Amino acid sequence: MVRLSRTPLTWFVVSVLVVATAFGLYWFQPWKLATDTRVDERLSGVVEPATVGPAATGPTAAPTADAPVVPAGPVLVSRGQFVTHEHDTSGTARVVRADDGSHRLELVGLSTSNGPDLRVWLSDQPVRTGRAGWDVFDDGRWVELGRLKGNRGDQVYGIPAGTDLAGLTSVSIWCKRFSVSFGAAPLTPVG
Repeated sequence: MVRLSRTPLTWFVVSVLVVATAFGLYWFQPWKLATDTRVDERLSGVVEPATVGPAATGPTAAPTADAPVVPAGPVLVSRGQFVTHEHDTSGTARVVRADDGSHRLELVGLSTSNGPDLRVWLSDQPVRTGRAGWDVFDDGRWVELGRLKGNRGDQVYGIPAGTDLAGLTSVSIWCKRFSVSFGAAPLTPVG
């Protein structure tokens, strides 16, 4: 037994196992499956379309042909509910336009698994349920908004000025390392 631990082959095998284990831990980061990162950023106080118009009171409550009611503050542009892909995912994605014309993506009540190299992408690909939707979001045009800040809670991502939102109809929690969607939401125009 003592002789075996001194042979070069034994040291080579041990070295290969140590390097393979270190690489596997770095690449897969299995501890992230058991940990959560909660983010609770302040969301826009958007006015839902159903609350604008007849439900309001006062002399300016009802829109007219000459002067439609324009809500003050941020405006909800599009929204959708997340569907599960590679990992259980739920919550709401919504695009909000600020008073200054800038846009931001808000993830409301997001719940997904933690994972290595997760990103938030706007994409032109349709959201498909099941296995068919796991790997489509890098097939067409996409815009990366940044690393996922946390796998739980509310979070906000600025959308770069000049981004053509008309062609970007979905949002994906994208694992860049393994080219797979953890979950995605269609962005349906509001109004």
